[in-house]
Formats: sequence, structure tokens, C-alpha cells
Amino acid sequence: MQTLQDWLAHCERLHPKAIALGLDRVRAVADRMQLAFRCPVVTVAGTNGKGSTCAMLESIALQAGWKTGVYTSPHLVHFEERCRLRGEMVAADALVPHFARVEAARQDVQLTYFEFTTLAILSLLAASELDLVVLEVGLGGRLDAVNIIDADCAVITSIDIDHQEFLGPDREAIGREKAGILRAGRPAVVSDPVPPRSVVAAAEKLGCDLWLLGRDYNFSGDKQQWGWAGRGRRYAGLGYPALRGANQLINASGVLAALTALRDRVPVTAQAVRNGLAMVELPGRFQLVPGQPALVLDVAHNPHSVAALAANLDAMGFYPTTHAVLGAMGDKDLSEMLRRMDPLVDRWYFTDLPTPRAASAASLQALWQATTKRKDVASSTHASPEAALRSAVEAADPADRILVFGSFHTVGGVLQGGLPRLQARHIGS
Repeated sequence: MQTLQDWLAHCERLHPKAIALGLDRVRAVADRMQLAFRCPVVTVAGTNGKGSTCAMLESIALQAGWKTGVYTSPHLVHFEERCRLRGEMVAADALVPHFARVEAARQDVQLTYFEFTTLAILSLLAASELDLVVLEVGLGGRLDAVNIIDADCAVITSIDIDHQEFLGPDREAIGREKAGILRAGRPAVVSDPVPPRSVVAAAEKLGCDLWLLGRDYNFSGDKQQWGWAGRGRRYAGLGYPALRGANQLINASGVLAALTALRDRVPVTAQAVRNGLAMVELPGRFQLVPGQPALVLDVAHNPHSVAALAANLDAMGFYPTTHAVLGAMGDKDLSEMLRRMDPLVDRWYFTDLPTPRAASAASLQALWQATTKRKDVASSTHASPEAALRSAVEAADPADRILVFGSFHTVGGVLQGGLPRLQARHIGS
């Protein structure tokens, strides 16, 4: 196995299940690899807001002059997006020896694709002489492969209903799973404004240094700027984060709490905070691509994130027609997602996705037809996100907007050839 693609194909063949919860297998391999970090590590769990939180932590730390490493998942187009070193996407070749290390240590242990790839990326990060490592927790917390690392600070973002078959039926049960990343005596930052009681109880039982929004830190803002205060630290007159959306101040507040909790080890200046928030980038999170028509990319794939997407679309102002490309996993609460978007979308383009977990375009269309209250809206089905986007562009006028949302596979599908710059046909041409 010479290339990253060889190794990824190998990982896909190894384990019969895509998800196999439990840390014993991963921990056994990590112990054989003697996997350890010599710099502070932040883990980030939650239902929504994890990617934004990781991106802001990285951006501010980079502006403060620290060498950062970040692990997030899944990726949009290239696997290498999952690992960033000093602000840059890792090179495929740099990962190859770390996949070989995992394989050598694995011996007879069966690892899933996610577990194997996580260990390889952790191995690379640990070997890279960094000042701060930020790890996004994949599914849940307690039993996620990332949780073999004892983080110096844990951040729990907003918690909502998702992955019920693994995490439990309600926010309290899901919160209990997310709280599995907390460590005794270490900072635990909760940026969910109304956290499940189970998270607070777990932190108190462990004796964590618990940071709650509204109690230990808070933020306020007007249309021009915002400010943050918490435990002996204040930031006033901050510009809004470059990531769009009403929920980003909540995420940014949790980030500033985490950095304040770690200030003895990773100090950052007010200027680094300003610059980091101004320069942060995260593809696929309410990403606006200028053009005619305007293009909005968003990986919203559960009712909570779709509600935030709907609010953000509302705040964009008037567009004559909103065209929406949707592809999504079959295990999501699809009828609730469609119900929330129904008033905003004037033309639907449902797409198949190249993964067995996905709902088919035809089933999405049937579900929408059963859910919609609107008689004036047309829909069509497509074999791929690219084909769906092409149809939307052909049907759209320059003043319209096109939304691509649902799964990472949907947004990633339209980004395969790079960022699309749309140029609609002009009326009468």
C-alpha cells in the first residue's frame, strides 16, 4: 500500500460495520503505538456547531502565533481535509507512514474505517511538534474513538436530537453521551445556552472546572459589534465572526471561554481574537458563493441545524425564487427538515447520493409531497448533486438563489470540481 487511497480502500474492507461503538479496541492499538500528546488538547463534542468551534479555535490560536493541529470529520471532497497542520490541509503523503504505523500496531484487532483513520491522524498530530491540538468528536462522545485522548479542555456545543439509534431518544440521554469527553479537574466549557441537566450533573460529579454560558461567561452585541466577558477576562468591540449565521456568536463565546480556561498554557491577545474571528473560514457552513444566482452551501442535516439555516436564509432578504438541492441520509428526521424548509423553497431538486445510508431522490420527493402545504412548487429527482445543481442553474434567473444542503455528500458533490461560480442564463437570451 503506497498511497493514501490504497490505505483508505484497505480501511473500508477491514470491519463489517461502519460504526462499532466502544473504546477497548482503539485504546489497545493506541497503547501499542504509545500515542501521547505533549501539548494542550481541546476536544469538541456536540450535535451542531462543532466544526465552527474548531475552526475559530484554530484561527485565533494561529493569529496568536501558535502551531496548531486540527482533526475534524467528515470531509467534503478530499480525505485530507480532516487534518490541518499550522492552518494548512495535510498532504496525502504525510499521512501514509502513520497508516502503516496503525497497521503494524493493530495485529489482530478489527478497526472500523473511522477508528483506523482517526488513529492515523492522531499519530501524525502527536508527531508534529504542535502548541495546541483541537479534536472534533465524531459521533456522541463517550464511545467515540477520539475519546481515547484525555483532553486538557472539553467543549460541548449545542445538543439536539440526532443519531438516536446510538445515543438515545432525547437530549438528556444524548447529553450523557456527549459528557463522556469530560475529565476530572479539567475545564469543561458548555456553549449550549440551555444544556441538558445530564451534562451539568456529569461535570459536577467529575469535579470539572465547569464553564456555563450565562453563569461563567456571557456575550452581548448590537448590529455593529459584540463583546464577551468571563472570569476576569473581557473583550469589547469585537467584529462579528466571518462565519455567517445567528448561532455563530454562541459558538464564538464557547471558544473564548475555552481559550480563557487555557490562558496559562496557550495565551492569546485581544488582537489575535479579533483577527482570528475576522479570518476564520469553514466551507459548507452557511457558505455564500457570490454569483448570479447566489449560491448557498450548508451541511445542515438535522432539524436543529435546518432551523438555523431557515433563519439565516430569512435574514438574507428577498429573492424572487429559491431553488433547493437536497440529498440526505435516510436515518435523519427528514419530514421535520422538509417541514421547516417548506415555506422558503420554491423549487426542489432531490438527489441520490453515493452511499448506502442515503435516502433515494425518489423517496425524498415522495416524503416532500406528503409533507408540503404548497400547491405552487415543482420538484424533480436527479442522479447526483452535480446534475441537480446543473438543473437548478438552467431553471434559475440571475436574481434567484440556489441552496445546496443536507449531507456532507450533497455539498461535497457540488464542490468536486472546485467552487462553482454561477452565471445564469439571462432572460431573453
